[in-house]
Amino acid sequence: MTTSNEIHERVQNGREQVFERLRELVLLETPSFALEASRQITDLLGAWFEAVGGTVERVETEAGVHLLIEVPGTGRFDAQAAESAPGAPVAAASAVSGAPGEADLRPLLLIGHSDTVWPFGTLQGDVPWAVDGDVVRGPGVYDMKSGVICMLTALEVLRDREHRPVRIIIVADEEVGSPTSQQLMRRALQGVAGAIGFESPHPDGALKVGRRGSTRVRIAVTGRAAHAALDPKKGISAIDELVDQLVRVRGIVAAASEHTEVLCNSGTISGGTRANVVAAQAEAELGLRFIDGESERTVLDALQHLTPVREGAVVEVEVLSHRPAWLAGDADAALCDRVARAGAAMGVEISGRPAAGAGDTNLVGSLGVPTVDGFGPLGGGAHAVSEHIVLPTLYQRIEMLAVLLSE
Repeated sequence: MTTSNEIHERVQNGREQVFERLRELVLLETPSFALEASRQITDLLGAWFEAVGGTVERVETEAGVHLLIEVPGTGRFDAQAAESAPGAPVAAASAVSGAPGEADLRPLLLIGHSDTVWPFGTLQGDVPWAVDGDVVRGPGVYDMKSGVICMLTALEVLRDREHRPVRIIIVADEEVGSPTSQQLMRRALQGVAGAIGFESPHPDGALKVGRRGSTRVRIAVTGRAAHAALDPKKGISAIDELVDQLVRVRGIVAAASEHTEVLCNSGTISGGTRANVVAAQAEAELGLRFIDGESERTVLDALQHLTPVREGAVVEVEVLSHRPAWLAGDADAALCDRVARAGAAMGVEISGRPAAGAGDTNLVGSLGVPTVDGFGPLGGGAHAVSEHIVLPTLYQRIEMLAVLLSE
């Protein structure tokens, strides 16, 4: 087994290459739904992962190119367990590792994304690439191109050393709710021992174990236009109807919140044409957050059954994106403990706690696969012009992952 000292030495010797690769990824701007940019970054990543022994599958969609990568185990991990093959069932929640003294032959799934929230031109505008001592800035450097570099480099450090099998999924549409990659994610989960997400950690470096569910809903109302003074009774105000529906939504959320916290944000609202015309169209987009699956199901079911207050009005409810609540359990805590042991081998204290934000690990954790997230480096400013990482913590996370994969 490779020692933590050997891993540390290899990571330190490769710091220049890590930095240059990170720079190369950040300078390649990859907004969600930018297909050609997605092809470019996945061609680059595919070549890098093939060089560390990975078999790369590319899945192109209208949102971009997703990658599914298999890296076989080596040494005592070189035999692939039957349950790790595609088509096998998702790992049971209790199956975090093999029995004491036995090698777990199933792959560990590493989860990342290649898209960012930033539009083309951001590098020349609000968020240029910049290095100030240990602080590195740039669009996507924190969320989450540094996390992808962490996965790659840990495998490179272990390329000629014993390590467990690894499966990697890098999607192209995480920042817009993963509309085209969820089925691929479900396939990636088949037969894995657990999953690690490489989103940013809590500000103090703690892992994210459990995430709120996140659902975006559009409520669209169709009424009937009429002159607001001459024929007001012939009209059906879509705006007035929408306002009443939003009051109903507040009541639904308040009722659910008596048992557990439910958050509802009216993010956008639009409708109508002018003050002297009864509005024929109006809509609102809501952002909902849930701690648990029961409140999530209750609220979303109630929203689907909204009915018009006004005769002749039409109310339509559409779920735009949905990430289920991930309520952490014992298996997630056990995987977090394993990561903490890897950190302890390097003299780093690691803990885990729930997070308010949502990501691809919501689906993974909600399905009972042992999961932790937040394995990316420390930093801040996700989705903001202050986006940055603290570079030494990227090297630290690489070491910790390499220790975990080799134990």
